[in-house]
Amino acid sequence: MSDSVVSRLSAIGRVPEDIRQAAAQQKKFDNENTERSVGYVMLDCSGTTMDRYVDAPAIVFVEVFKKYGLEISMPEAREPMGLRKDLHIKAITEISAVRERFQAKFGRAPNQGDVDAMFADFVPTQLALLRAGSYHTLLPGVAEVVKGMQQQGIKLGVTTGFTRDMMDLLLAGAAGQGFVPDTACAGDEVEMPRPTPYMVIKNLERMGVYNLQNAMRRTVKVDDTVSGAGEGAPLCWRVGVSKWSNYVADSWDAVRKMSPAELAAKETLSKEKLVRESGAHYVIDDLRDLPAVIADINQRLAAGENP
Repeated sequence: MSDSVVSRLSAIGRVPEDIRQAAAQQKKFDNENTERSVGYVMLDCSGTTMDRYVDAPAIVFVEVFKKYGLEISMPEAREPMGLRKDLHIKAITEISAVRERFQAKFGRAPNQGDVDAMFADFVPTQLALLRAGSYHTLLPGVAEVVKGMQQQGIKLGVTTGFTRDMMDLLLAGAAGQGFVPDTACAGDEVEMPRPTPYMVIKNLERMGVYNLQNAMRRTVKVDDTVSGAGEGAPLCWRVGVSKWSNYVADSWDAVRKMSPAELAAKETLSKEKLVRESGAHYVIDDLRDLPAVIADINQRLAAGENP
């Protein structure tokens, strides 16, 4: 009969490392996701994989505020982009100029009741726009890059500031173009959405990950907004994409009227913002640049580096 392990506990109950690491449950944790390579990529929707310049939600924010009795500009509507949509509406009401106009219009400061009322209008209005439009059209190169990653065995997840119903509409439209992620998580499926890591974590949970720490080290989050490109910090690698970002223009129609030089300048400003404000490890033009980033992260992981 083997000696009792209880006798090896310290005076305060500390378990010796050799005993702890020999436990079957601990071995399962320790032996999962030990590869030093990218295994998971989490992608945003609008401005990252589809909906160039993030037109779909921006249009609706302007419309919802107008129907509530307050005009807001497109830059104001876009400023908090990336947040869950109810939180986005609240953030717009916290912009100084918007608050001042609200106070002048209604004789009081905006409150949570106003946010709730506007969000209740936002949901059906956004759903109607997504059903009627082609906002699920994939951005250039997305289908090819996604296919390449999946062929390498990389699992794909999606996170978004949209609700589940909205995200499902976008993903249904994207599926016919070759974009079928393994999992997806919408902003209304977690208590604390962007920029916290919980939508990334929820995707990993749905993928069946056992060792979260190891899996997050092998995860790359890609997004066109500051809050989205920070999502997952400090546990996973983060990549900002600037070319089709929310920060480039007020709309796709506006871009069509720009000269090449003007558009290039706007794209540079978008990249500058993401570099300065997001905390991302990489900032690239679009998903066509992602394979090179993954190759570089693989080298960093192999060298023992972590996010």
